[in-house]
Amino acid sequence: MKKLTVVIIVSSALFLAGKLTAQVKRKLVWSDEFNYQGLPDSAKWGYDVGGHGWGNHELQYYTSKKTENARVENGHLIIEARKETNGQHAYSSARLVTKGKGDWTYGHIDVRARLPKGTGTWPAIWMLSSANPLKWPDDGEIDIMEHVGYNQGVIHASAHTRKYFHSIGTQKTATTLIPDCSESFHVYSLDWDAENITMLIDGKAYFSFKNEHSGKEAWPFNKPFHLLLNIAVGGDWGGQKGVDEKAFPAKMEVDYVRVYQ
Repeated sequence: MKKLTVVIIVSSALFLAGKLTAQVKRKLVWSDEFNYQGLPDSAKWGYDVGGHGWGNHELQYYTSKKTENARVENGHLIIEARKETNGQHAYSSARLVTKGKGDWTYGHIDVRARLPKGTGTWPAIWMLSSANPLKWPDDGEIDIMEHVGYNQGVIHASAHTRKYFHSIGTQKTATTLIPDCSESFHVYSLDWDAENITMLIDGKAYFSFKNEHSGKEAWPFNKPFHLLLNIAVGGDWGGQKGVDEKAFPAKMEVDYVRVYQ
C-alpha cells in the first residue's frame, strides 16, 4: 500500500507539473483586440490590393485604407464586401494581411468571428508563406476557415502543398457544420507545430494534416507564415451557383485575433 500511495502522489505531481509547463510554454505573442475606432491598426495590418481575380476569377476589387471595406467599430473589425463599381469591377472588398508585421513559424491562433451570409460570398481566415517571392502551392497555404455562401453553415479547413492541392485532386480538407455561423460568433483556431496542423472551432478539432517527413513537396510548413482575413466575391468556388446581388453589403465581423507560441 505504501508503494501504491507513493506512485499516486508522484503521478499527480507530474500531471500538475505538465499542466503548468504547458501553460508556461504558450505565450501570447501578437494580438488585436480591436478596442479602437477607424482604420485597422497599421502597425499590425497591411492590405493586398487589386482586382486581377486572385487566381480564382473572383469579381471583387480589394481596396486599401478605405473604411467602407475595412474598419474597426464597436470593438470589432469589419470587413465589408460591397456592390459598387470600382473600375471594371462591380464589387469592392478588403483583404487584410499581417505580412511583415506578424509572421510566425508554429503556434496557436484564435480568431473569433461572425461570417457573412449570401450566395456569392466567400470569407476566409487563412495563412500564406511569407517567402518573397511567393511560389504557390510550393510554399504552402493553411486555410483555417473558408465558407461559401451557397453552402450556408458548412465550414471548410484545408492545407495546400505542391503534393496536396485541389488542382490535381489530392487536396487535404475537411468540413464541419456550424448552422449559426452567420448569426453568432465562433472561435476559429489553428494548432501548428513541426508534426501537425490542426483546425478547431470553439476548441473542437475537426481537421488534421500530418508531417509525413517526405520533403518540402508535402510539408513546406517549417518557415514563417502570415495571416490573411478577407471576403471574396464569386470566383471559381465561391461563385459556382452565381452571386446574389441582394446579399450585399456583406460583412465579416472579427472580435479578436490572438497568436500564441
